[in-house]
Amino acid sequence: MTNSQDRHMTRIAIAGAAGRMGKALIESTHKNPDTALGAAIVRSGSSLIGADAGELGNVGKLGVAIVGSLAEVVDQFDVLIDFSSPLATLDNARVCAAHNKPVVIGTTGFSVAEKAELLAYQTQIPLLLSANFSTGVNLCFKLLDLAARVLGEGYDVEVYEAHHRHKVDSPSGTAVRMGEVLAKALERDLDKVAVYGREGQIGPRPADTIGFATVRGGDVVGDHTVMFMADGERVEITHKASSRLAFSNGAVRAAIWLQQQTSGLFDMQDVLGLR
Repeated sequence: MTNSQDRHMTRIAIAGAAGRMGKALIESTHKNPDTALGAAIVRSGSSLIGADAGELGNVGKLGVAIVGSLAEVVDQFDVLIDFSSPLATLDNARVCAAHNKPVVIGTTGFSVAEKAELLAYQTQIPLLLSANFSTGVNLCFKLLDLAARVLGEGYDVEVYEAHHRHKVDSPSGTAVRMGEVLAKALERDLDKVAVYGREGQIGPRPADTIGFATVRGGDVVGDHTVMFMADGERVEITHKASSRLAFSNGAVRAAIWLQQQTSGLFDMQDVLGLR
């Protein structure tokens, strides 16, 4: 049997450790035989600072104290996984760029200016951004591209997504990414053809639109369905997540892969070899 000390362990820092995804990431990092939790970061002033991160992730004491700033622990990790907030992610990216640390980013909701600043760091360090880290969802992105190209203009396209009541952005980053994949395959400009709501006497459906429907409620982890609808038939591609571990396991897998890269911008399609 190979002892864990005989192989390289990727030390992972988790930003946004107190959130739902942060806790799942602690669990995934602890359970993966090739990774170890190096640091856990929460917002400054949090009452959790100083507590053991393993207890936050429900995996027992790990001897890793929660901190309120990434700058405090720059020597304790190899790769940062950040599922925090746009401003916090930008701050953390600056720290990582200054210390040559790769960053896996699951944060959504960046403004155009914030996204531009973030992407600029790809010339200094490896960045991996993904709307969704699930292996199954990323396979769906590939299937959607194929389906859109095969079915073509004769099918109406609609994207449905459902999430828990606490989700603050709409539509989800995954749904938007699905729309981007569809628009590219169909040679459309998503900014011009996306429809995010319908109400009243709206008239017949324009043929080139891509519709989005959003549902929020309960504890739904994440459901996504894309429908291709034509006269006489309907094709649906669906993914349903039952646990956040589907996403956190993928993010940890991405962190291991990203540590081997030089500067550049990547996503889960690169990690999974789906290009």
